[in-house]
Amino acid sequence: MKRRQLMGYAGAGLVTACITNLSSESQANAQSGGLSVQWLGHTCFLFTGSGAKILVNPFRTVGCTAKYRPPKVAADLVLISSQLLDEGAVDGLPGNPKLIYEPGVYEFQDIKFQGIAIDHDRKGGKQFGSNTAWRWKQGGINILHLGGAAAPISIEQKILMGRPDVAFIPVGGSAKAYNAQEAKQAVQVLNPKLVIPTHYRTQAADAATCDISPLDDFLTLMQGMTVRRSNGDTVSLNPGKLPENGEIQVLSYKF
Repeated sequence: MKRRQLMGYAGAGLVTACITNLSSESQANAQSGGLSVQWLGHTCFLFTGSGAKILVNPFRTVGCTAKYRPPKVAADLVLISSQLLDEGAVDGLPGNPKLIYEPGVYEFQDIKFQGIAIDHDRKGGKQFGSNTAWRWKQGGINILHLGGAAAPISIEQKILMGRPDVAFIPVGGSAKAYNAQEAKQAVQVLNPKLVIPTHYRTQAADAATCDISPLDDFLTLMQGMTVRRSNGDTVSLNPGKLPENGEIQVLSYKF
């Protein structure tokens, strides 16, 4: 992997790692102005707002991600949930983005990030280790990206996660992430205003090696909850126009 500027775990508690602010404009607008969210496939999203571009979970194109385009997009900061190929393939990214990859509290361009450890499997982390869920506020939107969470959310984790405006929740199952029923339980625990499902089977999958389920399994379980379907891979979110009662937003990937 090409060496990049890494920010590791800075201690056992809630320790802040500060990165030099890159934009005075972003300091003035860090918590307002709305947010653009682009789905790049699987659990990978690009968040644009508050003068910053945040990329989460770039992947290598193999298995369930085989036919997606490599998510090699420009970003100021990259968050990864694990160093598995479907959540932490950071080699080849353009420019020289900062990278955060372990739990802790960080600050970047006046945006505070909370990395929360949660098991990446149903065996206490013995199979795939720990997954980092990421929480931050950008463009006035409280974001929670669960990455590849596979364990139930504990009381302590729920306190750290709070009530997100938008929660990115894996729904396709396998040994590494929530299945549809587990994802439903996470929605009930978190009570987000908007749910964006991640980690589900699409036509990008290599049929011989991909073991995750399609999105419809989750949507069937969530009957009664409003589902928004986008014609594209990007949605613009306004902090004053989020649904209070909870809705599901499905983005489309253009192959």
